[in-house]
Amino acid sequence: MYRTTPDIQSTMPSGIPYIVGNEAAERFSFYGMKSILMVFLSVHVFANMEFENTGELMDEEQASNLATQWIHTFGMWVYLLPVVGAILSDWLFGKYRTILWLSIVYCLGHFVLAVGEYADQTYWGMIVGLGLIAVGAGGIKPCVTSHVGDQFGSGNKHLLSKVFSWFYFSINLGAFTSTILTPYVFDKTHEAYGGAIAFGIPGVLMGIATFMFWVGRNHFVHIPPRGKEFWTGTFNQAGLKSLGNLLPVFLLISIFWSCFDQTASRWVAQAQQMDPVVFGVSILPSQMQAINPILVLLFKM
Repeated sequence: MYRTTPDIQSTMPSGIPYIVGNEAAERFSFYGMKSILMVFLSVHVFANMEFENTGELMDEEQASNLATQWIHTFGMWVYLLPVVGAILSDWLFGKYRTILWLSIVYCLGHFVLAVGEYADQTYWGMIVGLGLIAVGAGGIKPCVTSHVGDQFGSGNKHLLSKVFSWFYFSINLGAFTSTILTPYVFDKTHEAYGGAIAFGIPGVLMGIATFMFWVGRNHFVHIPPRGKEFWTGTFNQAGLKSLGNLLPVFLLISIFWSCFDQTASRWVAQAQQMDPVVFGVSILPSQMQAINPILVLLFKM
């Protein structure tokens, strides 16, 4: 039986290293996969497809615009599906099972991206693979951070700020390393293997993240799902008032992420038109996405 309440202690919960390690590997997988999407879709997929039944192949601008649409449609589902993940977690399954099961879906998405490309089923592989990743990444998003908080009790809650510093450090470390390495791997391997290797490596990291989370299961506090109480507690007068108070925050956050996600699409497209040499070092367009996490890491140190 798993523990359902935190131990009375003043030290760090034993499950925290598994959560932080899981987060670093998962963020590597997500941002590594996402970092090469713009170049892969616009140059290697859509540039070889017919444009709207005209009998002519797409030009560079048409392919770039369609790739942007795909990336932001994918992003929309990644940021919408956390609502579903939160409901499933609090109502039926609890955080641990929701994270574990949807992480497996997440791994399947990476597998489909890599194998679909290798099996010459790139178009449908992208649709199915990105769909599965959106379900997995979106579904676990609301659970992971709150799962960190579940590990702490009154005796060690003073350590929460320290843990969340390490937690967000791991996020940006995973994002930085993946947005540097994955585009480099893709650049060196795409002529022989397409995107199979470059998409496969983030998939391996997601597999490691899932395994690490499962290994830590006996160290975690497992808060049980609330069942019907979730609905009665959320949609009563007090719950609806709280949701109403949070709505302006949600709207502002939506505007921020709408702008921020341009780094994976239009920012890369612009970088493709720029001089890639900076201080004598040639930078790939997709590697421009590493600027944000490295700045976060520098200012957090």
